[in-house]
Amino acid sequence: MIVIIRPTTEADLPEVMEMYAIARDFMRQHDNATQWVGGYPSASFIREEIGAGHSFVCENEWGVPVGTFCFIAGDDPTYSRIDEGEWQNNEPYASVHRIASNGKEKGVAKACFEWCFRQCPNIRVDTHRDNGVMQRILEALDFTYCGIIYVSNGTERLAYQKVRS
Repeated sequence: MIVIIRPTTEADLPEVMEMYAIARDFMRQHDNATQWVGGYPSASFIREEIGAGHSFVCENEWGVPVGTFCFIAGDDPTYSRIDEGEWQNNEPYASVHRIASNGKEKGVAKACFEWCFRQCPNIRVDTHRDNGVMQRILEALDFTYCGIIYVSNGTERLAYQKVRS
């Protein structure tokens, strides 16, 4: 059970990077060999997210970090163009990226999204076409598929949105 979500600190970096390594291995084992390749996300990238206040850690009841994610309130340039669909609205939103866990606790993604909705009722998220696990999580959490967006390297992602009233 996740009991606290807090900003990532520099001291958390080794555990966060280990969670991303576990997530990369998990994706490879679940028919997603093309996402997060080449050591992405790198430690320097996560340090930038820590500095910007976008990186968060999920801790269990014993204070052990079990998950991590990126939360950004405000416009995400990646979401300015959407093909083969449209966003549910053009209201202020937050975006969630790079959810990962240590694989030892269930419900990390759900806890992340619940926390995010307490910060902002309008959430956008995207995932790789081969990331069936995340697609199923988003569908189970009642996110709506909205279309295709393109990340900075030009590759497509499936875009989702959920609005809580």
